[in-house]
Amino acid sequence: MPYRLAIFETHPIQYKVPWFRALAAHPEIELTVFYCMLPDARQQGVGFGVTFQWDVPLLEGYRHVLLDNVAKQPGVTHFRGCDTPSIRRMVGAPGLGVPAFDAVIINGWVVKGCLQALWACRRAGVPAILRCEACDLQPRVWWKTLVHRALLRQFSAFMAIGAANRRFYLRRGVPPARIVEGLYCVENARFAGSCPRTTRSTQRQAWGIRGDAVCFLFCGKLETKKRPLDLLQALEVLGRTSLRPALGAAPASALRPPPSDVRCPTSGHPPLHLLLVGDGELRAACESFARERRLPVTFAGFLNQGEMPAAYAVADCLILPSDHGETWGLVVNEAMACGLPAIASDRVGCHQDLITPGLTGAVFPCGDIAALAEAMGRLAADPERLAAMGQTACAHVQRYSIDNLVTGTLSALRLACGR
Repeated sequence: MPYRLAIFETHPIQYKVPWFRALAAHPEIELTVFYCMLPDARQQGVGFGVTFQWDVPLLEGYRHVLLDNVAKQPGVTHFRGCDTPSIRRMVGAPGLGVPAFDAVIINGWVVKGCLQALWACRRAGVPAILRCEACDLQPRVWWKTLVHRALLRQFSAFMAIGAANRRFYLRRGVPPARIVEGLYCVENARFAGSCPRTTRSTQRQAWGIRGDAVCFLFCGKLETKKRPLDLLQALEVLGRTSLRPALGAAPASALRPPPSDVRCPTSGHPPLHLLLVGDGELRAACESFARERRLPVTFAGFLNQGEMPAAYAVADCLILPSDHGETWGLVVNEAMACGLPAIASDRVGCHQDLITPGLTGAVFPCGDIAALAEAMGRLAADPERLAAMGQTACAHVQRYSIDNLVTGTLSALRLACGR
């Protein structure tokens, strides 16, 4: 008899939908996904700097139910934005017969609806499984740790998205035997297959990137926690320390900069270029910084899912300088699936899982501009080694796959249901 599994989510997320489809197709699972809301273009664009809808199908291939969201100000970025008391009768209640589900996976406590789902499970006697992004890289006040301990005791099993997430559980009293792997992942094959290097030259020309340049890529919201200005400052440091002509012979356009001529600290190495993909509150500040210092930067703006492979195709290395607000960083998975190594700060949630210094990328102390510049210069100084690191990264990230996540989900179900 298949497991009757429910998953509670705030809204459709492009990274999770492939997991749902794979679960729905599995003979041992009968899946229902509950959503608090389906954001419109304006709600979807909060934090991105633009209004948009994802250009990949998010509601196909699995059963889903839209709950009645009674929040006064519906949204997925604030706690009270998802208020869905109807989840209680969906899960089942005492005295009403057999519960509707064998287990429910909940993604944490980010909105009120998550706690309502957990409470519904407790009342109906349905095991709740936790798969959240919380990690131990973020400093927390003592009372939050006590709250987390109390919350974690309500769950029957735990899916760890990575090493820092597993430590979060363990340090709050979760027995190791109750934790299974639920590694964060993307559709590796889809990204690799839609990232043809044959488009590299044409797309570089369109974005004003020299063919012989080592291109670093930043992809994400231009917001405080992702620290895009750190990357621009590191590029400026490399420009000051390079043995080269004065940086920038002409003012850099925000969208089509002149050919890059930033060189690594040792003369004779390739020029550098930075491609910034994304939009947000810091875009104006980033554009102003790059323009005033005549840096070789292209601001591509927001790119939808179908457009992202072009950015990976032209780049040589991803950089994610975020602080501990970056609880994982799935953009690293995407880049590695496309054959790129990554440089990440030591506060990015995935750095211990995906980045092996010298093999799949580099790690630097968050906020240390000089260390970031040094890492960029060191990797760019040897393009052949950089390309080899990208291939190693691609091989490494294959473990972080949808298939393995389905296997982990089944392990969590067996653990929670006691079969």
